[in-house]
Amino acid sequence: MAEPQIIVYGTYWCPDCKRAKKFFGEQRVMYHSVDIERDDAAREYVEKINHGKRIVPTIVFPDGSILVEPSNAELAAKLGLSTKAQDEFYDLIVIGGGVAGLTAALYAAREGIETLIIEKSGVGGQAGLTENIANYPGFPDGISGAELAERFSTQARRFGVEILQAMDVKQVMLKDPFRVVVTSDGMQYCAHAILIATGADYRRLNVRGEDDFIGAGIHFCATCDGPFYKGADELVVVGGGNSAVEEGLFLTKFAKKVTLLVRGDSLKASKTAQDEISNKPNIEVRYNTVVQEFRGNGKLETVVIENQKNGKVEELHPAAAFIFIGLTPNSAPFKDLVERDAYGFIRTGHDLLHVANLEHYSEEWRTRHPFDMETCRPGIFAAGDVRAGATAQIASAAGEGASAALSIRDYLKLK
Repeated sequence: MAEPQIIVYGTYWCPDCKRAKKFFGEQRVMYHSVDIERDDAAREYVEKINHGKRIVPTIVFPDGSILVEPSNAELAAKLGLSTKAQDEFYDLIVIGGGVAGLTAALYAAREGIETLIIEKSGVGGQAGLTENIANYPGFPDGISGAELAERFSTQARRFGVEILQAMDVKQVMLKDPFRVVVTSDGMQYCAHAILIATGADYRRLNVRGEDDFIGAGIHFCATCDGPFYKGADELVVVGGGNSAVEEGLFLTKFAKKVTLLVRGDSLKASKTAQDEISNKPNIEVRYNTVVQEFRGNGKLETVVIENQKNGKVEELHPAAAFIFIGLTPNSAPFKDLVERDAYGFIRTGHDLLHVANLEHYSEEWRTRHPFDMETCRPGIFAAGDVRAGATAQIASAAGEGASAALSIRDYLKLK
């Protein structure tokens, strides 16, 4: 693998540095990160470039050009990404270019539905950042998330789907008979129908080194990545809820020992799950324990932990760390538009029949029930991990995308 030529000079605590590195990661662009607080020569170099000021991030590109504190839009322009659509009106606008969004767009385009995808980062979503996917049907030897995402997007484009990258959607408005999407650059795009497929983000610990080892020893899906550590001496799981316990139990199939790090003094998992874990001799639960830092050289080698009761700091040396502290749905821009559950996931289809006064959202509900994957707003659909009841699996996301496209086709027949 070629050495990355983009150099990001920054610090651990700098939020803009984290944002820039996250952007490059989402676009699957290799870069080299230099912490100027640990490298005197790098700090002097940054100060020289910025006329004596210590400004981060300072990013140096292979052509010698330099961007200082660039926005995502500036980074997108530098990478040559398309951030403006060709037209102002489409039959369908898909917000989110993950597996669900790409599949829906592909199915819709094959039906002759003119489709635009707007993606805030890189196509493929969480799947595109997965090191190796071994449980997606049709790939018995596995496939990298980046390659699978590229195949999805290539196939969608083949059928005429237009894709905007590195563009945030700030608002969705209803201007009957159309739906309007407002992007962060102020552009407005209209459509007959909209699919919200913005997914959900795995919650991060936000400790030193975490961003550096995602996909290289830090993972968020035991089903996806656990099998790669078959025979490992130890794996670490962070979290104390149902997901953490269940994934920890799953990982015992591969590792000789699984260490569960729990922030509180008890597990929050169900009694059944707790009983099961107590009967597993190769699972150790360490309570009142937090992660301070992840260390390594190219891949994770050390997890620094602290006992919050006695202040004792230790180092663990697992083959990998799996973080399960919850999911946050990317539904905030639509909170005043659609019906969400208590956790922020968007309600759709039959779930809406239990919502009181559904007709409050539209008189259209007097004459029909919501389509599968349709939200409380007629013509606005949701699919994938942002949807209430979805499962965080790639195959499920593809299935939801296909189902949403078929429902959208039926909806458009009403127009």
